[in-house]
Order: sequence, then structure tokens, then C-alpha cells
Amino acid sequence: MNSKREEMKEPKIAQKGPYVIDLKSGRYCWCSCGLSENQPFCDGSHKKEGLFMPVWIDVEKPKKIAFCGCKHTKTPPYCDGTHKNL
Repeated sequence: MNSKREEMKEPKIAQKGPYVIDLKSGRYCWCSCGLSENQPFCDGSHKKEGLFMPVWIDVEKPKKIAFCGCKHTKTPPYCDGTHKNL
């Protein structure tokens, strides 16, 4: 029987499309595993698996960001359109 760790070789697809969010200046932590209940932001759920690490970004001034929702982007944490091929 597979353990959860073995099953979690790929991130969970949180949604097949970006999370487009207007952010204020500050520091944000993007979920790379797809398990967070606070998508697209990390809530520490990756700690259960230990395979994925969140990605931190600093936003210097308010702006709109398209965060990857499928967790397969080649440009984390930003959406690069990979979800169109999943």
C-alpha cells in the first residue's frame, strides 16, 4: 500500500487556472503543494508531506498578480499558462 508521501510526488491541482489577486505591499507566501486551505497562499499544509516548499515574494507597491493555481508552473509562483495543457 502506498504511503501519503509516495502519493504526493506531484502537487495537488488547487484549480485549473490562475488566482488573480490585487495585493497590497507586503510579503506573501505562495502554496506550491496545492494542499493549503487558504489558496493560493501557504497555510503550512506542506509540512505533512515534506516534499514541497512554499515560495515567498515581496510586493513593493500594490499590484495585481496572477498566481499559479495548478501548481505546475515553470515560473513559480506566477501563472505561465501550464494549466491549459493539464
